[in-house]
Amino acid sequence: MSADAKTRKKPPADAHQHAPNDSGITASDRRPTPRVGVFVCHCGINIAKTVDVKRVSEEIAKEPGVVIAEDYQYMCSVPGQQMIVDAVSQHNLNRIIVAACSPKMHEPTFRRAVGKAGLNPYLCEISNIREHCSWVHEDREQATEKAIDITRTILEKIRGDDSLDTTSTPVTKRALVIGGGIAGIQAALDIAGSGYEVILVERESSIGGHMAQLGETFPTLDCASCIFTPKIVEVAQNENIKLLAYSEVESVSGFVGQFEVKIRRKARSVDETVCTGCGICTEKCPTRVADEFNRGLVVHNPDKPRKPFGKRGAIYIPFAQAQPKVATIDRENCRYYQAGKCKVCEKVCGPKAIRFDQKDEIVTEKVGAIVIATGYETLPRGVYGEYGYGKYENVIDGLQLERMLSAAGPTAGDIRRPSDGKVPKEVVWIQCVGSRDESKGIPYCSKICCMYTAKQTRLYKHRVHDGQAYVFYMDIRAGGKRYEEFVKHAQVDEGTVYLRGRVSKIYERGDKLIVMGMDTLSGSQIEIPADMVVLATAIVPQHGTEEFARKLRVGIGENGFIAEAHVKLKPVETSTAGIFIAGAIQAPKDIPDTVAQAGCAASKVLNLFSNDTLTSEPIVASVDEELCSGCGLCIGACAYDARKMDEKKHIVVVEDVLCQGCGACRAACPSSACELKNFRTEQFINMVDAIT
Repeated sequence: MSADAKTRKKPPADAHQHAPNDSGITASDRRPTPRVGVFVCHCGINIAKTVDVKRVSEEIAKEPGVVIAEDYQYMCSVPGQQMIVDAVSQHNLNRIIVAACSPKMHEPTFRRAVGKAGLNPYLCEISNIREHCSWVHEDREQATEKAIDITRTILEKIRGDDSLDTTSTPVTKRALVIGGGIAGIQAALDIAGSGYEVILVERESSIGGHMAQLGETFPTLDCASCIFTPKIVEVAQNENIKLLAYSEVESVSGFVGQFEVKIRRKARSVDETVCTGCGICTEKCPTRVADEFNRGLVVHNPDKPRKPFGKRGAIYIPFAQAQPKVATIDRENCRYYQAGKCKVCEKVCGPKAIRFDQKDEIVTEKVGAIVIATGYETLPRGVYGEYGYGKYENVIDGLQLERMLSAAGPTAGDIRRPSDGKVPKEVVWIQCVGSRDESKGIPYCSKICCMYTAKQTRLYKHRVHDGQAYVFYMDIRAGGKRYEEFVKHAQVDEGTVYLRGRVSKIYERGDKLIVMGMDTLSGSQIEIPADMVVLATAIVPQHGTEEFARKLRVGIGENGFIAEAHVKLKPVETSTAGIFIAGAIQAPKDIPDTVAQAGCAASKVLNLFSNDTLTSEPIVASVDEELCSGCGLCIGACAYDARKMDEKKHIVVVEDVLCQGCGACRAACPSSACELKNFRTEQFINMVDAIT
């Protein structure tokens, strides 16, 4: 321990100094002689098991400028923080280093403690000796030496740190929710319920998302529409919610508290203010195409072969409970837009709501916070050619079967073979189609497949009493309340045969689908002549998520979903302040988890709106006007639109409130005119010198 460590002399001036100002005083001259306190954390045994923390504190105590160096088991605890507060007062400290875990974990905690002690919070630095040292090494001696070196580098950095002040900006207390599935609906209702205005944007013609397509939900088997429709109606009737369906976000500018969003309201070719949603136009339209709400599922109608189940008109309302309940013309399939003829819908429309000349409209909205809830998509057809998906009519995916199981679906809840409309007597479900398969680029579990497969087999038995369900699986993942019991009920009480193994091939033989696979439990090869095959396909991010993420300046994770700021501590926040995520756009989720996360995202928005102003992070980029050549390379490198050209001076200026301190501008600048406050080049050079 080095509680009695003496104050050292100020180290020699750095070789790399800022240019003096007009008075001849450099930035280094303005900084007080450093009196540094170093506090080394055991982190239980996370650090202390591999690193000799007492030795680290003893060695650091010998460094110039270090007044006190102590170790403690949990520095982030209340007693640990109080140690810092007391030491600042007792030893007149003006710099604090905490050698502990990643700054992502507890940097705000220690900065608050330093602020409480009367110091500028940005004169506190974290030496990461857990993630960067103890967790990645086993040799105690070498790990200890490395921990000392890491802390020495932070000591050199903190010598050059300046006191920084936050800035305040007003908050626009309106929220934008992007995506009208159950996640977006729940987030919008929670925010609006607290009295704030919400703009809910949905790119389809109605809100509802995938939950609107479901028949019944696990583990209670209650009707999806019965529990979901009231929420759709509540959105439509809530005075605080402005619903913009059939719309897409074009661009997002600004920053937390003051975002400016441009939204494209796509032309429906129908006047929303006039249309009554009576549906006569959809019935009379002579064009019939596969319905995307039914997932493109078309089922043969034995009674009317020319009128199969599952098709819609070129003008349509997606489902009975749609909100807004307004018709939309599909211009790609409309005879008028393609050939200049028809206009049947216009002739039969009583309210005269058809507008063939309607154009897209761009509207601008100002909001203080954004919730991304754009949901998921399923694996595209053709990825698993050996299963015949997209080739054989009677091979469908789980969502297509959901449309069959829905009372409002194309077959009114009856299970029929798409090819001939007959009731299938033997049905095979194949799980993990794409999920947990690195060869297809999808290493993760899609989470809900085991459960909805069990649900569908049970519903199948309820409708086809003499039918037999088979499930090929790798293993069962039923991690949720009453989930395990639900799966066992399908196996034991409903008689579903579960076969542990992969399916190798599916081919047609007559009107049967021959499913060939392996049962690894019995060690036998299996061949099942099935009437229908259902694929539990992987959940993947919505199409266009990567481009959408660039518009909003948020990060993308390794699997293509939008990344959270911290997987444990900030699961609904993104890398851009004021933008939150909810639902399956972050990762595959079931309905309970989605609703819970939507509520969490809403609470973050409400917490943000609880303040009239917000403080912004002061560790941002700066530009040396004397060195800036006005080349503009840094403007293109900035992902946050935080830099712009001053046309009069022909130099780049920084919008501090937009800057996220990523340093991309600094790397791009050929003139070395860009610097990051408290991360200047001279500091990095001194840090390298400290260990070389």
